[in-house]
Amino acid sequence: MSIYDFQVNSINGELVELSKYRGKVLLIVNTASRCGYSSQFAGLQMLYENHHEQGFEILGFPCNQFNEKEPGSNLDVQEYCESNFRVTFPLFEKLEVRGPSAHPLFQYLTQQAPFQGYDTQTSGGLWMQNFLQEKYPDIYAGNGIKWNFSKFLIDRNGDVYGRYETTTEPIDIELSIKSLLLR
Repeated sequence: MSIYDFQVNSINGELVELSKYRGKVLLIVNTASRCGYSSQFAGLQMLYENHHEQGFEILGFPCNQFNEKEPGSNLDVQEYCESNFRVTFPLFEKLEVRGPSAHPLFQYLTQQAPFQGYDTQTSGGLWMQNFLQEKYPDIYAGNGIKWNFSKFLIDRNGDVYGRYETTTEPIDIELSIKSLLLR
């Protein structure tokens, strides 16, 4: 099984077979436009612009599960992301990324790339770990998505290459993206 076996709905409600991305390097991200980490949209957009021509795609999946930071309809999300963050990479319908109602794609991704913890050598990683352990221990437990802007890097064969948590800035993934694009 690979990510090519999944179907999702575009932000406009059209069914998309992920097999259409076969042969591309993908970064799958659960997003939230009103989240404190939404500044990552700029870094994601930069990666997209710099590497799209070489076969790189970012697939953004809005999610409202973490402190309700993605309110509104799919159209609201699309308009907000385009006007405030200048997002041009594909966005998909809002969905759940953890728990019993998690979309099968995200169930698969978290099975393929279990949670490895936060880099507590950084202030952001230490803060996020403490925040979740104190306020949301149920979210911190297990391998599920922990917060907005979890990122999964997928190679050209549709296999999960790596998982990057909320506190990982998009620019910090660029060397891995470049490496996969050369394969």
